[in-house]
Amino acid sequence: MGTAPQEASSGPPAGRNYTEVQQSAEFGELRRAHRSFAFPVTVGFVVWYFLYVLLSNYAGDFMGTKVVGNVNIAFVFGIAQFVSTFLIAWWYSRHAADRIDPKAEAIKKRLEEEA
Repeated sequence: MGTAPQEASSGPPAGRNYTEVQQSAEFGELRRAHRSFAFPVTVGFVVWYFLYVLLSNYAGDFMGTKVVGNVNIAFVFGIAQFVSTFLIAWWYSRHAADRIDPKAEAIKKRLEEEA
């Protein structure tokens, strides 16, 4: 009854100065590595998405153009939305594994060694 293990506190361990870590050059590199990928790709995808929506609303004749059989340009663009979403996810996972994860692991290791 009294043998239940004590749960670890959910807060940060005492003595660590996370503000100092956040202001370090190493953490700045980590943020830049993430932002240099995330922001341009997000802007590009949003532009691509709104182009699809706007063309669907205002260029009905163009989007209704048959490509093969009953497949029209709107259908091809719609499928391309799904394909581009999966490609971006795959691309980001590679980017994170190559550029973000090693930097994050280095910061984590340094913090664990200091504890």
